[in-house]
Amino acid sequence: MRTKHTLHPLPSFPVYSCAFVSPTEFVLGGGGGQSKTGIKNKLRLYHVEGHAKVELVDELELASGEDAPMSMAAHPSREEIVAGINSSEDAFKFGPNQNCRVFNVKENKISFAQAKSTLALSGVDDDFQKVTVFSPTGSLLAVGGTRDLSVLDYPSLHPIAAPIHLEKGEIYDAAFSSNRLVVATTVSLLVYALPSEDNKPAEKQSEPQLELLQTIDRPLLPGKDAGSNYRAVRFHPKDEKTLYTVSNTVPPRTRTKSSPRRAFVCKWNTDTWNVTKTRQVSDRGVTCFDISPDGKLLAFGSSDLGVGVLDSQTLAPLLTILKAHEFPPTTIRFSPSSDILISGSADNTIRVAAIPPNLGATSWGSWLLFIVALLVVLFAILAQQ
Repeated sequence: MRTKHTLHPLPSFPVYSCAFVSPTEFVLGGGGGQSKTGIKNKLRLYHVEGHAKVELVDELELASGEDAPMSMAAHPSREEIVAGINSSEDAFKFGPNQNCRVFNVKENKISFAQAKSTLALSGVDDDFQKVTVFSPTGSLLAVGGTRDLSVLDYPSLHPIAAPIHLEKGEIYDAAFSSNRLVVATTVSLLVYALPSEDNKPAEKQSEPQLELLQTIDRPLLPGKDAGSNYRAVRFHPKDEKTLYTVSNTVPPRTRTKSSPRRAFVCKWNTDTWNVTKTRQVSDRGVTCFDISPDGKLLAFGSSDLGVGVLDSQTLAPLLTILKAHEFPPTTIRFSPSSDILISGSADNTIRVAAIPPNLGATSWGSWLLFIVALLVVLFAILAQQ
């Protein structure tokens, strides 16, 4: 079955983040940022039907001078989202940067609920909350910038541990299992143990350090690249022993024409921390990544402007949308029912793809039919002889 998809223009609304709040409703974060472009920074709630119909339900305009929502996550059970939004420079004069924002999404309305400061900025800093991730139960929230990541109790937003600070490299992503937190940095995966519910510190207690269990080096990738950087990480939602990472390669420095910055998806066994499968997915760097809630599909957006979908078991490509946007995709998300995929870009567009339930099965079914047909022909030839 052919996958159908539609490009939806959103005039004067560069898109940077997205989260589904129901199987047919999603929130987009976007705008012109803190630069004085005249483009307002907003959160927008949309209703979607299939791939062709997208309807604006509500929007919340942010205060003047605040940044665009650069990352976002929806709580797995509450009608709430968390977004990374830097305060305005004027607000820094009167208090800390309220970068971690909680919003209610109820009765077709977006409303502000509370905020927490986790990134201390001065007027010259350009850091922002690039990581916003809930744990599977929604009891923990990880929020991080370039070098600092905080793990917060939810919904209190009280830190359960001292912030993770990097002396080397940059933070790009994070993922929770039931008892571990994996932080993807440019140079390694940092695997931390999570405290049990009974061992969470009380609000007035000092926060302990999270226990670092392992540091996983970058995988060995095919080719003659100078190295690679981790770009994204996701646990399999149905199997915590399986983890996926995206690595963008660093081309070697030569006097001739530079090599392409290729991208690879790796599948890991988290018992042994060995890579079990690797696939190159693009000749350019991957910019965003997601796994479907049913665990069957992986999706990515690439700086070659394309969007791709892989089988999570085999990493076989199932769908490729060439030139999905005019600019590289900034966000990509599956719906809770795994039947809709949305990608967004700073080119003021989103693309909505309707994912058939048998997308992966169709690929394997075609191969099986081909093999069966081939065997029938061979037996017919042998019978004639």
